[in-house]
Amino acid sequence: MINTMKSLLALCLFYSAASVSTAETPIKHTSFRPGEIWTDNNGAHINAHGGGILYDKGTYYWYGEHKVEGDAGNYAQVGVHCYSSKDLYNWKDEGIALKVVEGDHSHPIAKGCILERPKVVYNKKTGKYVMWFHLELKGKGYGSAYAGVATATKPTGPFKFLKAGRVNPGKWPLNMDKKDQTAEFTKEMPDYVRIIRRDYPGGQMSRDMTIFVDDNGKAYHIYSSEGNITLHIAELTPDYTGHTGKYVRAFINRYMEAPAICKHKGKYYLIASGCTGWAPNAARSAVAKNIAGPWMELKNPCVGPKAGITFGGQSPFILPVQGKPGKFIFMADIWRPKNAIDGRYLWLPMKWEGDQIILEWKDEWTLDDL
Repeated sequence: MINTMKSLLALCLFYSAASVSTAETPIKHTSFRPGEIWTDNNGAHINAHGGGILYDKGTYYWYGEHKVEGDAGNYAQVGVHCYSSKDLYNWKDEGIALKVVEGDHSHPIAKGCILERPKVVYNKKTGKYVMWFHLELKGKGYGSAYAGVATATKPTGPFKFLKAGRVNPGKWPLNMDKKDQTAEFTKEMPDYVRIIRRDYPGGQMSRDMTIFVDDNGKAYHIYSSEGNITLHIAELTPDYTGHTGKYVRAFINRYMEAPAICKHKGKYYLIASGCTGWAPNAARSAVAKNIAGPWMELKNPCVGPKAGITFGGQSPFILPVQGKPGKFIFMADIWRPKNAIDGRYLWLPMKWEGDQIILEWKDEWTLDDL
């Protein structure tokens, strides 16, 4: 009986160990499955939310918000996570590229701040990798509306925090009517005039954002501003770590956030969302011949189930696929604020009908579908 029990115990332990081993065995991915768990080389769910991707020297680098479980995951407890890939399907965990600061609650990126939508670009002139992100100071809710910037000498970091603050203080948009700049300031002004006037001395608000580098090497910071009433498109300095003071307003009074941008056949295309908090809404799309506008708003690009709520997701980035000119991937996040770490990724191929972007739902697809 004792020998039998020992045998049964050994068998149970064998199957238990086998089960754990299988769960931790990395899966070789050969396709995209939007909304499903997407594992890295360690078999863990990729932790890079609200992210963006840099292609550098034959490798893709995915940067995003590192989340933890529960509501605490809606605040920056760790920092910006980085992953690398050669094929876009399989991702290697490269660790934390930008760490939050522990022990100094006054630091702009102190643990517990809100650090969202990190984007990294490479500056050929300086040889630096530049990361921009939306930053809310710890304990201030969403009242700070800062843009933060950090740099590194390697794509995987470590990134060194440089500065954070409001954008373009003391500068008017290039396309703002002179009379709106000089009229007597009153609280009764329409919000689209009052808020930008109010924030003029200290700088404009910057929330949901992306970074775009044009063909000529000029970089732009595109962000929700003026209480999310309007998008700003602001030129960055040649080293990409500051603003030149030149910017325009786009989609005034349209309440747009989650901007993502690409250039296709000489035109600029934008995908964004409305402002409904964590709840998904219908995606918006627009086109322009010049990045400074004028922009022409198009229709909801989504086609298929849940098209009216962007399939349950929200845009952070549009990814140009290397080796496939004119081919792009729409990246979206499915946010789950009650348990932030369970947020999912929703990638879909982008197509065009004339100027209209088309995002058609697919349960599974590969790069051959582009």
